[in-house]
Amino acid sequence: MGRGKTELKRIENSTNRQVTFAKRKNGLLKKAREISILCDADVSVVMFSEAGNMTEYSSAPLIEQLARYQKESGKTLWDAKHERLSAEIDRVRKENSNLQIELRHLKGEDLKPLSPQELHALENALEDGYAGARAKIKEHHRKLKKNGRLLEEENKRLSATYQQQQQNKWNMGAM
Repeated sequence: MGRGKTELKRIENSTNRQVTFAKRKNGLLKKAREISILCDADVSVVMFSEAGNMTEYSSAPLIEQLARYQKESGKTLWDAKHERLSAEIDRVRKENSNLQIELRHLKGEDLKPLSPQELHALENALEDGYAGARAKIKEHHRKLKKNGRLLEEENKRLSATYQQQQQNKWNMGAM
């Protein structure tokens, strides 16, 4: 004897709803895996729980399946704005890669593929950077010397004041 039909309606009790979701989610994912293996079909399943947690299964790269879906169905999944954002991400990634290469060059690493002109430009950039660092160090030393002189003058003034106070105390004690 089999079970009776279950009425399809929202489960009101949140605990029962979560338990049912977990069980049925696992069953659906199992069936998706089985159909992809047994029938050599491309299968993708994406689910979002009530709490916003995402679960996915894809027998092939999801982005390829979405592109195929868009082509076959004629429905646009992403618009020009998303395409521009994707192009911007690609541009930033390329710029980041170039900056990392440049940083390696500045560290003296991976110099073999550089042409003599590029090496000369790198040498000039390093010399400019070295000159700037040297100027900053000299400026820092000048400030330290100036502060040292100010501290010495303050120390002399305080020493004179202290000696004057000691002299006054001694003179008062001698009276």
